[in-house]
Amino acid sequence: MIAALSHQPVLVREVMAALNPRAGAIYVDGTFGDGGYSRALLDAADCTVWGIDRDPEAVARGSALAADYAGRLNILHGRFGEMADLLRAQGVTAVDGVVLDLGVSSMQLDDPARGFSFRFEGPLDMRMDPDAGRPASEVVNGLEEARLARIIYVFGEERRARRIARAIVEARKAGPITSTKQLADIVRGVSSSLSPRKSGGRVIDPATRTFQALRIFVNDELGELDRGLSAAEALLSPGGRLAVVSFHSLEDRRVKSFLRTRSGEPARASRHMPERKLGKAPPPSFRLLSRRVVRPTEAEIAANPRARSARLRTAERTAAPARPAPEPGEAL
Repeated sequence: MIAALSHQPVLVREVMAALNPRAGAIYVDGTFGDGGYSRALLDAADCTVWGIDRDPEAVARGSALAADYAGRLNILHGRFGEMADLLRAQGVTAVDGVVLDLGVSSMQLDDPARGFSFRFEGPLDMRMDPDAGRPASEVVNGLEEARLARIIYVFGEERRARRIARAIVEARKAGPITSTKQLADIVRGVSSSLSPRKSGGRVIDPATRTFQALRIFVNDELGELDRGLSAAEALLSPGGRLAVVSFHSLEDRRVKSFLRTRSGEPARASRHMPERKLGKAPPPSFRLLSRRVVRPTEAEIAANPRARSARLRTAERTAAPARPAPEPGEAL
């Protein structure tokens, strides 16, 4: 047997209740990480799980875990937004459940060499796949001030974005910004004269939102989420279940909007937009399992503080055809 999992999956009981694993079914763990949800599925029923992760280290961990499950766990290297294509290449064209655990994993956060966290000194990288894309250091040192500010504002929801971008551009004149500590200290310097932010009674490090913004931008996390939701819609069989765990409002709003639209709930009218006459809406491709977002219990938060901001949304696939995949959005 392999060593016990170091990563504790959040809302695992609630996710299992939504997916309702059964013998003979096929499930996709689209953000495999350390395999917490995959293991829960495999232990709950004599089913098959396809784990997908863009991080080669997660794929390596999954290969070790697969030995415990006698051919029932299969690991693929790639993005969950490509899950339909990845599985089709393996002869799988329909599945009974998909789980997505969004954002960065505990293993990535806790490894200084990956450069995700301002808690450690490390290279300013932040790539979920170290062999793909450009590291955060290239973004910080190469983009013009206005674009940096836009990224920090939109993806970090940081109201001090312009001041932070200006400080970054000024600091890099003395030499490139290459470490997590360098960047964190620059951001903290901007905020040192201001009152600290609090959330749930906790003081939030001033660098939190900037690091979040850069990570989301470097990994195209919101675009990947849009593609992943559409791919799950195309892959799920009628009656198949989708469970998505998110950790901040940008992700949750996207999931909520997707499921609201796909379940046939009409879009809310805006007093700022003129009314439009719409054609007949396509039949709902999902049925919401709960209209309310599911949050962790106080007991789970006490046992695993990283669960504090988790939000779960779930839905069941209908027999209606999947809608066309979204067009790529304009890059910031």
